[in-house]
Amino acid sequence: MLVSATEMLKKAKEGHYAVGHFNINNLEWTKAILQTAQELNSPVILGVSEGAGKYMTGFGTVASMVRAMDKDLGITVPVALHLDHGTYDGCYKCIKAGFTSIMFDGSHYAIEENLEKTKELVAVAHGMGMSIEAEVGAIGGEEDGVVGMGECADPAECKQIADLGVDMLAAGIGNIHGKYPANWAGLSFETLDAIQQKTGVMPLVLHGGTGIPEEMVKKAITLGVAKVNVNTECQLAFQEATRKYVEAGKDLEGKGFDPRKLLAPGVEAIKATVKAKMELFGSVGRA
Repeated sequence: MLVSATEMLKKAKEGHYAVGHFNINNLEWTKAILQTAQELNSPVILGVSEGAGKYMTGFGTVASMVRAMDKDLGITVPVALHLDHGTYDGCYKCIKAGFTSIMFDGSHYAIEENLEKTKELVAVAHGMGMSIEAEVGAIGGEEDGVVGMGECADPAECKQIADLGVDMLAAGIGNIHGKYPANWAGLSFETLDAIQQKTGVMPLVLHGGTGIPEEMVKKAITLGVAKVNVNTECQLAFQEATRKYVEAGKDLEGKGFDPRKLLAPGVEAIKATVKAKMELFGSVGRA
């Protein structure tokens, strides 16, 4: 059931759990995540980066695939199709394509321009019944060519963005995209707490969910995080399972080269990863 992310995140914030945002890269990714959400009766957010959208030939293709798959699989849990770290132009493309949610990442702009563009997109998105996420402060690491140093967000700026009526807010608190380095200092819960005090009931978003210790994730949820993004962990799980299949020579046995067989171990690995995350986030049975 395709919906905006607004209600599912409000319920998550009130219920002190988080909804998992899992990036999709192709049909297998999408099917695995949808089936797991349905099995666990959990709301879910399908994230699409601009790079992944381009890889899948365009946002229109992605939206059509997700809508058809949602119907054909008989999915009844709430599912949001969400643009991840969108540019200003990318947001409008996803609005036109039929996404149900967008993220405008204006964190690299001066706060005044971030506010201006976010305000405009809030009005457009809400006019279309879509939810919108904004960002303040930089998420560390690299995402589609955009490199962040992991600076912590200014709580006062977070309040300015929140006051524009966004449905969720991503704020840098020392989190990083991709693998975390051995010398990572950890999440700044002091910053997160200060942001929640400024933004009140606003659902907060934790990007870079791969590799953050479970206890840190749980504590972040107690401090207002209602959406946790996971991408790299699914990629690593898929890669490891596929590698084992090939190295064991199973692709050479019978018709083991058939893509449906070749990709099956990776798909099951994604399902296992998503299930573990939904259990950690507390969203199981919350649809």
